[in-house]
Amino acid sequence: MTLRRTLARGARWACAAALACAALAAQAHRFHAGITDVSHNAHTGSLEVVHTYMAHDVEALLANLYQRQFDLSDPDDQAVLRKYVEQRFWLADKAGRRLALNWVGLTVDTDSVTVFQEVPQTPAEKVDTIHDAVLSDFLPDQSNTVNLTAGGSLRTFGFSAARTELSVNR
Repeated sequence: MTLRRTLARGARWACAAALACAALAAQAHRFHAGITDVSHNAHTGSLEVVHTYMAHDVEALLANLYQRQFDLSDPDDQAVLRKYVEQRFWLADKAGRRLALNWVGLTVDTDSVTVFQEVPQTPAEKVDTIHDAVLSDFLPDQSNTVNLTAGGSLRTFGFSAARTELSVNR
């Protein structure tokens, strides 16, 4: 075998391997989902909200909105995500007033972005309406699940681009 044939054969194998890896990566992320847990912390008296999203989806959203890469360990870049989440997720009481969600912070790893919020001195039973449109404005097939623990029971609510707001009492 000549050197040229050997190199061509090696290039074909490298190309095939790269395509196989790309196909596996694409297959590994065929769905877009977020999960939020809302529960009362008896020790602090606060209503705690913990959102978890796929890191890749959050990065793609921010890059698409602002045409640049984001580093969520940077406080300025965290502020951008904070503003986005606060505009698209809220809880309201029976009178329709939004509960004052305070930003606690976030953690980031290679797979997920976890956002922490709280409503001080508020029982979970005060929640009447949940609005969750996080990422569904960017990813049409985004599916968000909110688990609300109130009165000792867990209730689960599903949100999508077509359904961003639900009453917990219906």
